[in-house]
Parts: sequence; C-alpha cells; structure tokens
Amino acid sequence: MLTSTALAAGAPFPYEEITVDELLSGYESGEYTAEEVVQAYLDRIAKYEPKYNAFTVLNPNVLEEAREIDRKRKAGEKLGPLAGVPIVIKESVDVAGFPSTMGWEPLAPEKGGIALIPEKDAPVVARLKEAGALIIGKTNIPAFSASGTSASTSWDGDTYNAFGRQFAPGGSSSGTAMAVSGNFAVLGIAEETGGSIQNPAAAQGVVGIKPTFGLVPNVGVVPLGGSTRDVIGPHARTVKDAARMLDVIAGYTHEDPKTVAAIGNMPEGGYMSRLNTQALQGKRIGLLGPGWRDMELTPETQELYDKAIQDLEAQGAIVVPDPFAGSGFAEYVAGITTGNGIESLIYDFQDYLERLGPDAAVRSVEELLEKTGQKPSVFERYYAEDVPDPSGEPDLSEFIEVRTHLLNIFNAVMDKYELDALFFPQMYKETPTLDSGENIGATTVSEINMAGVPLVTVPGGYYKSGAPFAVVFVGKMWSEAELLGYAYDYEQATKHRKAPVLEE
Repeated sequence: MLTSTALAAGAPFPYEEITVDELLSGYESGEYTAEEVVQAYLDRIAKYEPKYNAFTVLNPNVLEEAREIDRKRKAGEKLGPLAGVPIVIKESVDVAGFPSTMGWEPLAPEKGGIALIPEKDAPVVARLKEAGALIIGKTNIPAFSASGTSASTSWDGDTYNAFGRQFAPGGSSSGTAMAVSGNFAVLGIAEETGGSIQNPAAAQGVVGIKPTFGLVPNVGVVPLGGSTRDVIGPHARTVKDAARMLDVIAGYTHEDPKTVAAIGNMPEGGYMSRLNTQALQGKRIGLLGPGWRDMELTPETQELYDKAIQDLEAQGAIVVPDPFAGSGFAEYVAGITTGNGIESLIYDFQDYLERLGPDAAVRSVEELLEKTGQKPSVFERYYAEDVPDPSGEPDLSEFIEVRTHLLNIFNAVMDKYELDALFFPQMYKETPTLDSGENIGATTVSEINMAGVPLVTVPGGYYKSGAPFAVVFVGKMWSEAELLGYAYDYEQATKHRKAPVLEE
C-alpha cells in the first residue's frame, strides 16, 4: 500500500503543523509545489504509518492530481479555496472508485471480502474535490463506526493515538484524528452519530466541529442514524483551518433534502468571519454541573478544567455555574431508552446501498445479508430478532418527542441565563489506555446528538501522562460561527496544541 520513498533518517518533516494559510501562501509565492508537498506527506506516512495504522487505503493518483493543481496554478487558472491542501476522508464516507468497507471484514477486498465500489462521491467529497483539496487516502474506523473509543473491530486492526500508542485513539473517526494530529495530512473529514467527531479530536489533541444536524449533507455515508443524528465535520489542527473546511462542505444540496434546513442559517461572510481574539469578551458561558449530567470529574480533570475556566475568564467571559440545575435535563437524558434516533438504521442503510449505483456488488440490505452470509454486528446490536423490512418507513415519533423535549429544555436554559455558549471538559476522565477495555468518558454524548446542536472541540492542555485534555463549546442550533469565534479566542490565548512526537 505504501509505495513512496521514506524520508531520510533524521530529516525533519518540512510541513509539520503547517496551516492552510501558510500552505496557500507558499504555493502563491512559489516557495513549493503541491507535488513536493504531497510527496513529503507520503514519505512521512511511509515512515510512521506501520506504527499507527491511520489509513485503510492511500490514493494512488494523488501525485498526479497534485501535478494538475500545479499546472493550473502556473497557468493562472482559477483555483478553489483548498487547492493543493492534503486531506483525508473517513472510511465510511464514499469516494468514487474506492472500496466502501464499512470497517467490516466481509466487505474488505484485502481480506477476500466483497468489493463495494461507489460510483459517485458523497456530496462532501465532491465539494472538497471542487475546492481543489488533494485526498491522500481513506482512514480507519471500527466496524460500522460503532465504537466511540477505538478502531479495534476494524478489518484493518487498531489505529493508535498520535500522542502515545498506549492511549485509545477515540472513535469512530480514529484514523482521521490520527492522520491530522500526526501530520499525515492538513485536514480531515470525520463523522459522528454519538461522539465520533469529538471523542477522537479530544483524545488526539485536534480541533473538531460537530455541526448542527442538517448543516452538512450526510448522504453517501454509511449510516447509523442518517435520518436523525449523523453529521459530518472537520478535524484540523487549528480552529481557523476547521472553519475554512466547514465553509467548503456546509450548505444545501438537492442530493440531501435535510440540508434545506441550512438555508438562511449560515453566516454571511462564512465560518471564518467571527474569528477574533475578543470574541469571548462579555460573553455569558455556562459551565458543567450535575444539572447537565450527574457525574464527577476525576481530580486531574477537575484541575485542568478549573485552569481552562480561568483562561476563559481572563479573556473576559462571564461564567455561569451549572445553569441546567433544576431543569430536569440530566434526569430526562438518563431515562431515555427508546427514541434515540437509531430507529431509522435499517431504512437509512437501504438508502445508502441503493445510492452506490446500479453496478454495485450489493444494492440492498437483503443482498448484504445474503451475499456476506452474515448479520452485521450493528444489526445484531439493534435488531436482536428479525431485521425489519427496509422498504417501509421508520417510526420516528418517539425520537421526535425526545428531540423536542431536549431542545425545549436546552433552549429554555440558554434563554433563562442569557447564555452565549456552554463550556465543558470533553471527557470527565483521562483517555483510557487501549488495552484497558475502558470506554472514553465523554460529557457530551449522546445528548447533543439527539438534540442536534453543534459543538466545537479544542485542545485544552495535557494530563501528566501526556494524554491530551480537551474542552468543548456547545451552543444553540446553527451557532457554529459564534462557537468557532469563542474557540478561536480561547485557542489563541492558550496555544495548547503541540505536535506529537511519533515513533518510527
């Protein structure tokens, strides 16, 4: 899979922690070309990928695509906003011509499985290609993206954490977070049903955006709650780069009618328009407490969170302790057993398979079961008995009731205390070790997924072990631009992100 020549022993990686601005500036000045940048990333991947396993497949055409960007730039042709920027795509997101394995061995050609080859890109991939981004490869996930902690169930085996192979990488966008954090690419596409953008971003010290449901098209993506919860968002090393990527992938497309909700709810001037170092001044920010979820932070997590709150206040924010106290929010979330949005799973799966195209090896759930001879683990999890007929319509009445109730409480609390955002530690404990069997302890999964509200994950420091600590900004639906402004202000004031030192 890895064919490029490795970097010379001891040679520093010339583009470590480079931002999109710096990269584009270098292209414009002629300091370097897209071809040499991509080659350097491929060399780095060849050197470190065997230890970290971020990728399921590399793009064999990426150097040719880079040369075409260079040709267009030299000829003065119009280029997109990400022209020549190396990116990665989560395995569950369709890229035309590349196998869609779902992380599942029976669909992995490398393991003798059925090759499912999408005939067209997911809309987000098409938008990124149109913007000139260069896809380095697709990144590892657990089978069916069904773990928020690791990629251990993947046909391709574990992905390892850039900040220490002993730590869980977070899931299910394990490989994307590793590739971005470990400087295998500049930007990455992640996807979330319940923590899969934010968990790996937090565990591996990168910025993640979990957008409002319906802002970014999610068709062409292997679903868990495609009609209800699934969202696609960026992983990046800086808030500005994440905002820039969101500008490219967000907005309405006829391919995904859900995105009609985004019309009129996107910021004039784009998602970078609110980035400034005074964004937190005078803003009212709600803090984590038992009213949100009845949990206790570990002592070291509490210490790191207290320091983050001090940094927030130093930027002029006004903090409001436990605004959800007495709201019934924590009690309601704890009592949810049905209506969590996964009721649409089998129907969304059928839609996904049909979209693969008329020549796909599998076109329906029935064919998937028949041709693989197996019942996918994700079906076992939600359909212990018979798999429902996917030709019908899912009953989402309970989910609608749950989302309505969650949003009613959420919006009422935000309004009552005139809150601009919430500010929580993303986990209540340190990232567990990969071999511990423990799950990541997120504070914002799956409340925000069922509610459909946005969240931005930002590096917030480090534990004594070296594992990253992360904070999140959460807001009302469609408040991404404001949240990114607050995250940028916090990021610039603290500068917590540092490049991990990888093992050869």
